[in-house]
Formats: sequence, structure tokens, C-alpha cells
Amino acid sequence: MSGQGAVPEWIAAQRQALLAQRGHAWLLQGPSGLGQYALALSLVRAWLCDAPTQGGACGQCASCHAIDVHTHADLCVLMPETQMLALGWPLPEKAQADIDDKKRKPSREIRVDAMRDAVEFAQRTSARGRGKAVLVYPAEQMNAVAANALLKTLEEPAGDLRFVLASEAAHQLLPTIRSRCLAHTMLWPQQDAILHWLAQQGVDAQAAQVWLRACGGRPDDALALARSGRAPASWAQLPRTLARGDAAALADLAPAQAVDVLQKLCHDLMALRAGAAPRYFEPQDLPAAQLLPQLTVLVRWSHTLAQQARTADHPYNATLMLEALVGQARALLHFDT
Repeated sequence: MSGQGAVPEWIAAQRQALLAQRGHAWLLQGPSGLGQYALALSLVRAWLCDAPTQGGACGQCASCHAIDVHTHADLCVLMPETQMLALGWPLPEKAQADIDDKKRKPSREIRVDAMRDAVEFAQRTSARGRGKAVLVYPAEQMNAVAANALLKTLEEPAGDLRFVLASEAAHQLLPTIRSRCLAHTMLWPQQDAILHWLAQQGVDAQAAQVWLRACGGRPDDALALARSGRAPASWAQLPRTLARGDAAALADLAPAQAVDVLQKLCHDLMALRAGAAPRYFEPQDLPAAQLLPQLTVLVRWSHTLAQQARTADHPYNATLMLEALVGQARALLHFDT
């Protein structure tokens, strides 16, 4: 979800509720795909706006424009460099130069250097006189050193400084970080509201249904899949494609994404084996319950996938890993011929 323009109705409702409360630091927590970043940026826009309304930022002033173009002097954004590049936020000059010169790759963590810059930012006077804000997303990507560097500033902020930390795995944050923030758990929007919003984003109604189910009801993730170029029919065909041992089923995915897909498939197979309804796939797209392995076998596969997820971002050989993942799935998937 973009920080520019109107946000979905469920994000707007949460923003209004949070703006009505006091506190210098918010922790927005919940599973991925529920709009943590959109809500965090929406709060920051309202805090820094030159002419805020009861519902949030005006969207018209110089402050709102500066945030839209990612140049606001009183906003410090802390993200992994990979995330900043994906969302269009500028990197510090030295970091950009190092990456351009191939000295290193963009970091997947929030670097300590960036955190030190944020601490220095916290000590400066507001440039526009509306206070300052620090946005951290995803907050769980702070390593222990970076988190400890933030802690003192979070404990004793300047009077005009506010924080919003957005996380998809808040349990990974230091307890001392969590205890110094007001916590807000992201709300799950109703399916009808999500489908209406996806239609506004130009997603075909049938595709929206497929991708929303594939994402377990998470709107941001559904929109990302709809814009990925993948055909909705490929999701329905995925279990049968894997049963044939066809690696093309996962070939266009990064290893971490492939593991995530297989974890969803494994979840639904275990649900069917236990007599429950699948969550991510339609029942007719999965093997019949009587053709499934024993539940203990599926549980072992689930544990194997969980282990593979821990190293999926840095596989020794991505091609070999994908082949192994497809081989595991093929051994467990059987359809009537």
C-alpha cells in the first residue's frame, strides 16, 4: 500500500483511533500483509502535517508533499537498504556509493550506521517546527546492536520526537524495545472490504478471489501477487505441477518465496488429513484425503520446511535448493489418474 493518497478504509479507521491517543512511541504489530507500513506512514504524515485534520494529514501542504517525494527534513526512515530501494526511499550518500561501486550489496538488516544517524537526527532541532518522527520498518530487522543503539533515544526522547515501529514479527524485538512502546495489533479487514479495495487497484474480481485465498486473507500480499504477472490459474495447478516433479512450478520464485508457498501447501494437506478445511487452496485443487500421507509424515515435512526457511535468504545453491524442494513435494503428492 502506498503512503501517497488515500489509504484503505481499515487503515484510515486504525489511524484515527491511534491519533486520538497519547504516546511518543507506537509499535504496530501483526502478520505480514496487513498494512503496517501504510499505517505507520499515515501516522507520520498526520504528526508532521502543517494543517492536520481530525482524521489525519491534509495531503496538500508542503510537509505532506515532502513525505510523498521522500525528502522530509524532520522524518527519519529506518529500513533495510533492500526495503528502502524497493519503496523508493533514498539511501545515505556513502551507502549508495558503496553499493554503486559494487563494494557490497544492499543490506537486508537495519544497519548500525543508519541507527547512529537516527540517534544524531533525534538530537537536532525540528526543521519545520512541527516536531520530528522516526519510522522503523520492519522493526524486527534491527540486529541486537542497532536495537540497543535505539533504546536510549526511545527511553528519553526529545520533547518533539515521536516513533512508530512497524513489525511483522514483534516477538523478535528486544523486550526492552517492546516495553517502551504502546502496542497496536493490526486489524484483519473484512473480505468484502478487501475485494472492493483490490477492484479499485484494478485487480480482476476472479483473480482477487484467488490471490486473496492464496495469501490467507492478507490484502497487501494479495495485491503484490496480482501485480506479479503470475496467472491465477497457476495457483490452482500448483499441487498437480509439483506432483509431476515439474520444477517450473517454483522457477520464478526466490528460495524464500518457494518455501513459503510449500508451507502453505503443507498446511492445507495437514488440514485435509485432520478432517479440516484447507485455507490457501480450493479443496478440488488438492489430493483426496485418502491419497495423502499419514499426518506424522506431513508434520515432518512441515518441520523440514521450517528449517529450510531459516536459510532460504542465503542458500548455498538456489537451483539445487529449488530442485530439492520440488523433490520433497513430489514424494508426498499423489492424485488419481
